[in-house]
Formats: sequence, structure tokens, C-alpha cells
Amino acid sequence: MTARSIKQVIPAIDTSDGAGVKIKRSIGQSQTVRLDPFLMLDEFGSDQAADYLAGFPSHPHRGFETVTYMIEGHMLHEDHLGNRGNLRNGGVQWMTAGRGIIHSEMPQQEEGVMRGFQLWLNLPAAEKMTAAGYRDIQPEAIPEIPFDGGKLKLIAGELDIEGTSQRGAVSGGTTAPVYADIHLETGGHLELPLSAALDGMLYLYEGSAHLGEDPLSHSAANVLGAGDSITLTAGSEGARLLLIAGKPIGEPIVQYGPFVMNTQQEIEQTLQDYRDGRLTA
Repeated sequence: MTARSIKQVIPAIDTSDGAGVKIKRSIGQSQTVRLDPFLMLDEFGSDQAADYLAGFPSHPHRGFETVTYMIEGHMLHEDHLGNRGNLRNGGVQWMTAGRGIIHSEMPQQEEGVMRGFQLWLNLPAAEKMTAAGYRDIQPEAIPEIPFDGGKLKLIAGELDIEGTSQRGAVSGGTTAPVYADIHLETGGHLELPLSAALDGMLYLYEGSAHLGEDPLSHSAANVLGAGDSITLTAGSEGARLLLIAGKPIGEPIVQYGPFVMNTQQEIEQTLQDYRDGRLTA
């Protein structure tokens, strides 16, 4: 196997979204800072209610998927399809906007910590106008795999962990996404095969760790270079980090806020559909 190293570091920047929720954005901080097939990665986390209480009132999407992973806190999803989902500690909401969805994500707490991540996963042109869908994935449905030196929560994809093939709560799809939350103990070590066909990144959000000889930057997308394996080692504090990878789509991207299509004409049609009430028709 060929070990991957870090080829680029994209530090997250402080910004806000929704009705003023404070976040850190790495991938997607501008429309030129992406990692195909991923459009955006946001980290949110605060024990100050003013940073998150306004939430994300009703808003539209078209052309991609959102994956929201809650580490701590409670948020309610509602959409025009009639779906309601309570996102709590350790849970995931996987929403396919497809041809169009209108939804809200609102905090269900007035104090305490709210902490997690939202990932935007692009859809290929052939799937951008598919029917909208929503999956509410409870924590107990997400495999938690122990290994010598830590544990791994496998949200999506398939990984070979210490010689045993493991499948996440979500698998398959055109982009074959891999999404894992890796917890390493002090000095913990993990070697994972990772298909050379996938582009990926590591996002360190607690502690310290190395990829091979390369130190991982905290609160940043550590973009992986070529290869077919990764080797992680935690520092004296241990580490918690995300592994996110997927098969590149390789198509043009034209984005206008919450709409992601392939051409400007498609964006203009999307805006017309939204104005005319046909976005979700």
C-alpha cells in the first residue's frame, strides 16, 4: 500500500450562516475552495446560546445533499415533505435536496453546548433533479467499531478496520462517500486502507495527531494526497477527527447560495422555479 500524506491545509474561518449561527467553515469558504465531490464543511460549537439560538429558519436547496452530524445538542428538522426529525447527541440527518426541498433546522435548547458538523455533498448532473429525500439516523444505527488504540464511528461508506470489513449506516451512491468519526486514545495508532479512487480530507477537532510524519492542523481540512492508505497516530492528549472521502464527480459547478447546478442556465431556471413556487413540484 502507498501511504497518503497531506497535500494542502485549508484552515477554517469564522463566519455565520442561517439567522446568524456562528460557525467555522473550511471547504466552501469560497466557491473556489472545494474538494470534489464536497462543496462545504462547517463546524459549529458553542456553549453560548446567542451563538446558535436563531438557528436556520425555512430555506430552499437544490442539486446536492446535506449531512448534519450532531455531537452535542438538540436540533429539530422540518421540511415541506412533512418530515420531522430530532437531531440529538451522536445522530445524523442525511437530506437529499435533489430537485428541491424547503426545510428548517432549529435549536430545541435555550442553553448548554451545541456542537457538530454539516457537510454538503454534491450530486452528479444525472441526479440533481431526483426526488427530494430525508433520513433520520439515530446514534444506535451508526456502527461504533473498537480497535487497539481507540474507536471509530462509521457514518457512511465501507472501511477495512484491523482486517475486518465494516459498513457504515449509509453506503453506496455514485460518489461512494466515506464519513468516519475517529477517536484515538493517548498515543493511539490506526492504519486504514482508503481507495486511491477517492479524494479525501481529515478534520482534527480535538487533541493532536499525525498523518504519517505530517502533523494535522486543528480546525482545518487537511487534504489527502495520492495513495491508498492512511496511518494516524495521536499525541499525548489523544485525538478526535473526521475522515471524509468520496469519488470525484468531475463536472462543472455553478452555485448560487443554496442552489448548486452545472450551468448558469440551470441556476436561472432554479431561481425562476423558486419564484414561481415550482422548486418542489
